[in-house]
Amino acid sequence: HVQLVESGGGSVEAGGSLRLSCVASGYTANTNCVGWYRQAPGKEREEVATVYSDVSIAYADSVQGRFTISKDKAKNTLYLQMNSLKPEDTAMNFCAAAWADRGSCLNIHEYNFWGQGTQVTVS
Repeated sequence: HVQLVESGGGSVEAGGSLRLSCVASGYTANTNCVGWYRQAPGKEREEVATVYSDVSIAYADSVQGRFTISKDKAKNTLYLQMNSLKPEDTAMNFCAAAWADRGSCLNIHEYNFWGQGTQVTVS
């Protein structure tokens, strides 16, 4: 089993920045896909950014060029640097992990480990 704990959310003005962190513990060797997903009120949970086997990164079109996903393997921590934030980025952000092939890494339904979420509010 894998436990994921997010932090770093908050309230910022449009144009501001935040960095989210997700610390993983447990049997993390059983996961090769990690990513950030978000869910705004009344909307479905959507992909923000994913990393497959430390070599392949994918971003949603809506955050491309503004957000950066990264990992610190020594700390078992996943980050999401969010710059140039917009009001439409307001959402609960979740860290997720899975064991999947490269294509499936982009499929939200493949993720079986989730954190509790951290709220990002942009005004």
